[in-house]
Amino acid sequence: MSLKLRLIVMNFLQFFVWGAWLLTIGAYWFQTKQWSGTSFGAIFSTMGIASLFMPALMGMVADKWINAEKLYGLLHIGGAAMLACVPLVDDPHTMFWVMLLNMVFYMPTIALAITVAYNALKNDGRDVVRDYPPIRVWGTIGFIAALWTTSLLRLETSSGQFYIAAGAALLLGLYAFTLPPCPPKLGRGAGRSLVDTLGLSSFRLFRDRNMAVFFVFAMLLGAALQLTNAYGDTFLHDFATVDAYKDTLAVRYPAIIMSISQISETLFILTIPFFLKRFGIKTVMTISMLAWFLRFGLFAYGDPGDGLWMIVLSCIVYGMAFDFFNISGSLFVEQQSDPRIRASAQGLFMLMTNGVGAVLGSAISGWLIDAYFTGADGSKDWHGIWTTFALYALAMAALFVPLFRHRHVRGERAPAHGAADVSSP
Repeated sequence: MSLKLRLIVMNFLQFFVWGAWLLTIGAYWFQTKQWSGTSFGAIFSTMGIASLFMPALMGMVADKWINAEKLYGLLHIGGAAMLACVPLVDDPHTMFWVMLLNMVFYMPTIALAITVAYNALKNDGRDVVRDYPPIRVWGTIGFIAALWTTSLLRLETSSGQFYIAAGAALLLGLYAFTLPPCPPKLGRGAGRSLVDTLGLSSFRLFRDRNMAVFFVFAMLLGAALQLTNAYGDTFLHDFATVDAYKDTLAVRYPAIIMSISQISETLFILTIPFFLKRFGIKTVMTISMLAWFLRFGLFAYGDPGDGLWMIVLSCIVYGMAFDFFNISGSLFVEQQSDPRIRASAQGLFMLMTNGVGAVLGSAISGWLIDAYFTGADGSKDWHGIWTTFALYALAMAALFVPLFRHRHVRGERAPAHGAADVSSP
């Protein structure tokens, strides 16, 4: 099996595991279990809580003690066990702890998958900016395949979605041990300072002003991603209470409509090498923020009837919004950090986006929605919610342009160690 195909299989299964339940757990929670919205907010925050410490911690372990691909496999096997336990849970309190443990296993695997792929491509003499996006696109295809599997098997409100995810996670965990070796680069005795010993070397990236600004805005964009994951499917489900829309395609199969977002991802991922090399990370991140503005703004005015085109267009725009900060951001971090802390640097990027950003996005948006956009009968003002989110994205873009001063030279490759020497004491 060629290297490219081996990495494609890894990425496909990586996001198949997540796609089998991420966008449909809300339907299972509210329609089958009929648990409260407050409890659901806590469940959805588990990925953010886990991302606060696990990606950086596991990145340190991979940099210093154990091959990244082996650690990756062990984590997925642990995640498979927790997903198989979810259907056995009968109360929201226990569900929180089971899902938190599942996320503790899963969230660091996203950064580790990137580390394994980048290492294998570099060892094979390939250009990661050019060769990684066409491989990563299969992760999105895996997410779509899982989402469609769950929806077409009518498992959106069933515990069966977690068994599908558990099976895929177990398969990936075993497959990981066949991946190209990705040994530690720092070694047990490499850390000479307390910072190195604790595996916190990647935080030295914050000493460079541009990298600090980049990570702060990555955090703010991570909050935007959490908003669309948490409320997109629920937004469409709410139209089932309106007679004019309850039998429309978008209401009957909301997960399939939302999967247009992931289909769009597969197209925009392939444009990343062109945009990064021609325009640089600053322009690409700015485009992402403006795309988030359109994503939320179109949701604000769309509906499953005559306004369905706005919802569909919003899903198409999502591909650009997500890829141009998530995939491009990971490539930028790879280029700007010392190769010896590659896993830790990717873990830091995950910490800022899916950790701090996700937790803040969940907490603040939940408070705003409860305080200002929820009626006495529990109904939600979706127009106001999405408009507020759109203005948030626009404000990000307005601040990012003057604050981020990274200089891009067209056609020039980024330096291996970037502006911040993270290896110095």
